[in-house]
Amino acid sequence: MTTSAQLRDVTLRDGLQLTGKLLDTDTKVELARVLLDSGVDALEIGAMARPDKVPPMANTLDVIEALTPEELQRCWVWTATPRGITRAIEAGARNVEYCLSVSDQHNYANVGRTTEQSMAALPEAVDFAAVAGARLQLSLATSFTCPYRGEVDPQRVVDLVRDSRAADIASVVLCDTLGQATPEQVRQLIKRVRDAAPQHEIVFHGHDTWGLGVANTIAAIQAGAAMVDGALGGLGGCPFAPGASGNTSTEDLLFALQPSWLTPPIFAGIVAAGGRLLEELGEPNRSRAAEGARSTVDAFPWVT
Repeated sequence: MTTSAQLRDVTLRDGLQLTGKLLDTDTKVELARVLLDSGVDALEIGAMARPDKVPPMANTLDVIEALTPEELQRCWVWTATPRGITRAIEAGARNVEYCLSVSDQHNYANVGRTTEQSMAALPEAVDFAAVAGARLQLSLATSFTCPYRGEVDPQRVVDLVRDSRAADIASVVLCDTLGQATPEQVRQLIKRVRDAAPQHEIVFHGHDTWGLGVANTIAAIQAGAAMVDGALGGLGGCPFAPGASGNTSTEDLLFALQPSWLTPPIFAGIVAAGGRLLEELGEPNRSRAAEGARSTVDAFPWVT
């Protein structure tokens, strides 16, 4: 499947947040540059999260400051408060995500407030980003299911996107935080959001807990998503979402989508970079494409 949808690699944020190990700034910057130079459209490079809550994100500001302005144009930083957005922008970030959960229970577990309290602070976040000329993305965690209450009503997602306080965001991220959605559910929700707020681009953020990460991502693109997320080796998960496994693998998405810039040698380089990272972290590699690339049957051009 060839596609015009952009791929965003979230290894340096969502991928690392459960590992418990803080990678040094140079290692993070090196990986970011490998991915950007390979042709990956965009990256998440960190989060403005409390270091005592999410230790692997402690040097996010250092990572931002180490990247060039040109590189930062393709990088995103996760935040949950207007203050986090201000700090990220002051360090040089040009693209920031303001995250809240559709489910009150998960939002409280994740950021210590209700969904409405997070929405109430959104206009301040929008103003900060506008003054700085930065892009602001509204990221909706638990758009499909919640670990504390089960299925989430799609209308609640639509209502948040249509809320007047979200009118000036650049795009909206629909997150299958637990990896429990099916392709049809993904298609239906994206259609509803597009119909309700056609001015917003849609990003799909999937997890592969139930083995449907790639299928859900393809369904999202077919339904109109402009960007999709993945992490090297299927790394990641939410510390406040019991039962969630890693993100949909970047390598699997690349092999399935085969964007115009991807060649077998570039793919081999990305697979190798993911392998080195996971080995350093002591984490398993969940990418099926990375496993396939290590085949000894070398007649297939994608075998590395």
